[in-house]
Amino acid sequence: MPSDDLLEITDKNFDTLLKEPLPILIDFTAAWCPPCRAIAPHVAAIARDYAGRVAVGKCDTDSNTDLVARLDVRAMPTLLLFKGGQVVESVVGLAQKEDLKKVIDKHV
Repeated sequence: MPSDDLLEITDKNFDTLLKEPLPILIDFTAAWCPPCRAIAPHVAAIARDYAGRVAVGKCDTDSNTDLVARLDVRAMPTLLLFKGGQVVESVVGLAQKEDLKKVIDKHV
């Protein structure tokens, strides 16, 4: 489920986005991945619910292989929460919206 609230994270813009003051949650996903499609509505809802407090983006793993390798993303979906340019939380696999909110709430 696409959302205007979601940033598109790429090999090229990742480092710039990390410099932003807000924490950023990145969903590493692929179009062919059923669990990725299942979690997409939860990620979109998180983007809406946390607008102005947390930036939320999606990274297509097939198109951004340099970033995937750099961050050692090995499974999908993988969600990484960055704060101050560092990974502070990670969620691997299908998670519910409430589980994601608990992870985020520790850092906002």
